[in-house]
Amino acid sequence: MSQQRWGVVGGGVLGMTLALWLRDRGHQVTLLEASDHLGGLAAPWELGDVVWDRHYHVIVNSDAHLLALLDRLDLSGDMRWVETRTGVASGGKVYSVSNTLEYLRFPPLAMTDKVRIAWTIVYGSRVRDWRRLEGIPVEVWLRRHSGDQAFERFWLPLLRSKLGDNYRHTSAAFIWATIQRLYAARRSGLKKELFGYVKGGYANIISRFTAALTSAGVEIRVGAPVTTVRRDGNEVLVAVAGESLGFDRVVLTTPAPLTARLVPDLTTEETETLRNVEYQGIICASMLTYDGLSGYYVTNITDPAPFTGVIEMSALVDRGELGGRHLVYLPRYTSGDDDVLTMTDAEIEEMFLGGVKRLFPEFDRSSVLAFMVSRQPHVFPVPHVGYSGRVPAMEASIPGVYVVNSAQILNGTLNVNETLQLAARALPILAGEVGYEPALLERPVPPLVPA
Repeated sequence: MSQQRWGVVGGGVLGMTLALWLRDRGHQVTLLEASDHLGGLAAPWELGDVVWDRHYHVIVNSDAHLLALLDRLDLSGDMRWVETRTGVASGGKVYSVSNTLEYLRFPPLAMTDKVRIAWTIVYGSRVRDWRRLEGIPVEVWLRRHSGDQAFERFWLPLLRSKLGDNYRHTSAAFIWATIQRLYAARRSGLKKELFGYVKGGYANIISRFTAALTSAGVEIRVGAPVTTVRRDGNEVLVAVAGESLGFDRVVLTTPAPLTARLVPDLTTEETETLRNVEYQGIICASMLTYDGLSGYYVTNITDPAPFTGVIEMSALVDRGELGGRHLVYLPRYTSGDDDVLTMTDAEIEEMFLGGVKRLFPEFDRSSVLAFMVSRQPHVFPVPHVGYSGRVPAMEASIPGVYVVNSAQILNGTLNVNETLQLAARALPILAGEVGYEPALLERPVPPLVPA
């Protein structure tokens, strides 16, 4: 394919990656982002006097696409690997389930339930063809393998925390994808959790990524909200910030409903397909404190709580990077009818801190240095039963217009590695050649940082 003028709409990790790879192939590339910064869901922000990720992220050893990108950005030396611990809040107490022995001692579940849950996870980790699970509701599959009691006491609260009532329509491929990724975080033999992060967090990654784009010759425009994308003769015209930019080809990485609005000349079928993608959103609170909560990186919650779980990032990240403080994320996944969407940040703070106090009675609210709330309506598509048959096409009916977005991630919950994998899958369609794929070989176990 000869050199072409490409416009990439959306400056999240997906748009940044496609822009870099298209530039690698000799094309002129302009990256357009509506906000004043790149990074999207992976962007950092300032919490008190600490700059860290706006949303919680973790790297596992099987994230081959992400690790390959870090290699390219010369960030492999900044990787830190840590063995972490996991807790479960159940029945008013928080229990450690960080190893097999602790799991077997977990009081809220009968031994038969524990055995069946363990079997479900091991079996799911060995399934290779997810498509045969896509036609099975997740509830049916989990009840079949774990039993009714284990489903009600263990799986159902976790599904509701992530999907709300949408779990009723979700396929078993969803839990399969979750099992596949997190099971890979366990070291063979000891089966300990092995999670990683980049020194400096995503502020470091996005900064280095932006520098790589600039060095490669990609034109970056932030504060450039796109209003329409239309074909006009031999060009695709993108209306942005009071001007019209002409390109040979344009790829939109914006969420499906927004894409439907930006490209008014799509067919009725294309527009409806994009509009009908149902997303889970998130309200994610970040809390910077003097004191930690539990020392668990993740605390899963089976009791009623105003948030999905507790992510104590300072149990993973060296606290020296956080000014000696503790950083805690309190995520709540939402759908369009969630009452919390109408609440103010102050109301969310009051509700969430009350929930923390109930889970951790020793928590002192005076230790909170900063509390901020991020709201994102489009995080990942709900993987309904048979979802792969309703995924938007990457090549639009309008010549030179392409659609690549999270709606095309078939059964995951959206992480950076899945985003890069989507970009690699899209590249052959965009550039007409074999896409970039890192070697998916077994990586050696990296050196550990003491937890």
